[in-house]
Amino acid sequence: MGDVVATIQAGTGTSSPPPVAGPAQLGPGAMPVALPSLKSLARQAIPRLLEAVIIPLALFYTALAAFGLNSALAAVLAWAYGSLAWRRLRGRPLSPSMILATVTITARVSLAAWSGSAIVYFLQPELGTICFSVMFLASVWLRRPLVGKLVGEYVRLPRAVMAHERMRSCFVQVTLLWALVLLANATLSIWLLLSATLGTYLLVRPSRPDGGWAPTRICG
Repeated sequence: MGDVVATIQAGTGTSSPPPVAGPAQLGPGAMPVALPSLKSLARQAIPRLLEAVIIPLALFYTALAAFGLNSALAAVLAWAYGSLAWRRLRGRPLSPSMILATVTITARVSLAAWSGSAIVYFLQPELGTICFSVMFLASVWLRRPLVGKLVGEYVRLPRAVMAHERMRSCFVQVTLLWALVLLANATLSIWLLLSATLGTYLLVRPSRPDGGWAPTRICG
């Protein structure tokens, strides 16, 4: 599937639907914007899903079953810092979100090791998710939707597109949707963690409706 091409009429607040044959047909003041194809987005998302969700969970559960809680926590921590070291050795930049995630996982491991409970390790991110949902709701109330800030980390769009009225409306809708889904998922996950076995929780948790990822929609 090729890239989707959208056009925004600069200064008019109107948009024209794809496809567009070429720059000559866009008209005066039109600005072509190439959006990543679904295939391109999948190539970016799948490695991140494996690195941030699937592999750490597999390491934790395998080490927990074979060696105990402390070994499981050590395995997760080694994976987090090993990923940072590998990126540095390959000359790849470390994003602020990745550094923040590593600091967060360090705090989670420390608290879980101190308490001696695996439940404490998994309860922390669920409580953090509730905090994030509140932040997303607050950003909607303040008319500064956080999704608009997060988009810049994955898709480079011109300022005219980001400031477009329909795009800003889309950011508000997606931010609100994200907040509600995160809140519902965190509530369900906490109930599952406290009422089911740890094995069941680890099996079901990556398959939640959001899969650990933000919900998306097409904004028309």
